[in-house]
Amino acid sequence: MNSISYLDLYRQFSSDIDAELNSGIERLGPSSTAVQNAVTELLRHQTFRYPLQVLPLLVHGAETGDPGPAVPLSAIHVLWWTSACYLDDLADGQAASVSRELGGNEALLASVISGNSLPLHIIQSQQVSDSVRGALVAELATCWIVGTEGQLNDLRRDAGDATRDSVVKTYRGKSGAPFGMITAMGATLAGSEHERIRMWRDLGDVFGILWQLFNDQEDILSGRNEDLRNGTVTYLFACALENASPGSKNRLLDLHAAARNSEEARAELTEFLLAPSTLQQYRADLDRFRDKAQRLLTELGGDENYVPVLHRLVEESAELLLHQTE
Repeated sequence: MNSISYLDLYRQFSSDIDAELNSGIERLGPSSTAVQNAVTELLRHQTFRYPLQVLPLLVHGAETGDPGPAVPLSAIHVLWWTSACYLDDLADGQAASVSRELGGNEALLASVISGNSLPLHIIQSQQVSDSVRGALVAELATCWIVGTEGQLNDLRRDAGDATRDSVVKTYRGKSGAPFGMITAMGATLAGSEHERIRMWRDLGDVFGILWQLFNDQEDILSGRNEDLRNGTVTYLFACALENASPGSKNRLLDLHAAARNSEEARAELTEFLLAPSTLQQYRADLDRFRDKAQRLLTELGGDENYVPVLHRLVEESAELLLHQTE
């Protein structure tokens, strides 16, 4: 078991997670056929390259030695992110429709059910104490509040005011909150003490920041450049801005504004983002977040079959994938 990866764990439990999702949708009842169909289509449309829905399994496994009971939480993770990703695309003007079967307005309604009502249904169906059930509901509610705060800050941010600290604050809402929610849920379901639940939430929060930094890099490497097209203020952009001379800073801001509609501006801005001084700062901060996550994991400890998987997942998330320009 020591050689297991998080992908191995996903393959082991993926059918169980799918079954939990299907059961959750069916529990909406026969009078909710349109809702069931819309949510099913939204889930079919929204796929995830990295199956991080195993996180609550890993936390529960680390706490008890048995990941299986956390399968419903993995389903909640999928539902939450399905909703959040659609709403994020909508905010960026990318979600006019999902498919022929599901138009934009229908998808919006489905995303509300996916992120809120269905997770509540799943929580209510668990055979747990009222205190545990209440704690799980509280995690879900808090996550939506903190996550929405992060999204609103992102939408309202002036690129010229961006700093590394301000971007981390946004990332902590948009990505740290949902990962903190699901790791805290895993520990809560495992019956962990309050302090350990807090530490697992802190780990999820830091991991969420790392994962957002990982995604930012992949967006550039893939050539999609969605962040540049959407005018997103990323952590990498904040690093470049903080390291820029006054003249270069003005050029950076002009390119950031123009990159929404200009391939040439996106290419020139990318050169700034991949400058050695910018990537040096980026690497140092990746290492800082990684070290914090690893310290938390070491302090938490737990079942030796699952904690090493989390350590490796943190290391993979903290890699510097980008290469500097000549």
